[in-house]
Amino acid sequence: MDLFFLLLGFVPLLYGATLLVDSASSLARRLNIPNIVIGLTIIAFGTSSPELIVNVLSSLAGNTELALGNVVGSNIFNTLVILGICATIVPLSVKSNTVWIEIPLSLLAATALLFLANDVLIDDAAYSVLSRIDGLMLILFFAIFLGYNVKMMLRGSFSDEVSVKDYRVITAILLLILGFALLFTGGRIIVIYAVRLAESFGVAERIIALTIVSAGTSLPELATSAIAARKNNFDLAIGNIVGSNIFNIFFILGASALLTPIPLGDNANFDLLVNVSTSLLLFIILFTGKGRRLERWEGLLFLVAYLAYLSYITGIFTI
Repeated sequence: MDLFFLLLGFVPLLYGATLLVDSASSLARRLNIPNIVIGLTIIAFGTSSPELIVNVLSSLAGNTELALGNVVGSNIFNTLVILGICATIVPLSVKSNTVWIEIPLSLLAATALLFLANDVLIDDAAYSVLSRIDGLMLILFFAIFLGYNVKMMLRGSFSDEVSVKDYRVITAILLLILGFALLFTGGRIIVIYAVRLAESFGVAERIIALTIVSAGTSLPELATSAIAARKNNFDLAIGNIVGSNIFNIFFILGASALLTPIPLGDNANFDLLVNVSTSLLLFIILFTGKGRRLERWEGLLFLVAYLAYLSYITGIFTI
């Protein structure tokens, strides 16, 4: 029953995220905001709203393992599974200078998180924790990233067409409010039953967060990028993922640490290293490969790598 209610919580959570993205994008189009902002900011950030709600509620409840595991697990899932699936649909090539900048920023975010969370290794501290000052540093990184997007809004262009719902302003505002309400309801259900499920199975909250919760909260990114890949909107397919990964670490995890400091639990460093490795792998493939493309075989490699990671953390096999 705990698993049933946990999965049930994703229904309002994901539907609320869809309403949020559609209504916010519609308002942005009516305000004449360029495609580049809608595609790489509003949609990317909107599809990360499930992670945001789950993390905020987890932090307020003191479930810090759930908060850290959800963000790290979502980023690993985004890169290995979603880009892996998209690349198997059609090879992904990068055209936009904006995405070229966001890919290194995604790697920077993963690396910064690894350093900030390791007080024992770096500062010889008694224990490692993502403190409030670390959270503030991540938020400041996000402010720089937000400023960059504002600059792109003022001077950039975006070649990919972004599909946006055409709502009246009052309708968009009402759907925006409804979207937030559904997000909160679904997020609250997920936090409660994720903790109960971990207790029922006698496993760490980290494992539930890295598997079921992170995969579920990443479903909006999967839908958005898969549809974009099928339409050959490669910049949107990749930009949605790297934009969401940046948002997850700099803003969501930063805000979570500001609410409640997040201790680094057992084996968490392994997850942080995998997170850095996946970002580095994407960086190397797209910056050194011919044609700046993520090929089908590379997408399959991403999927196999995720299955290996999943098998390891759940104890199916050990290294």
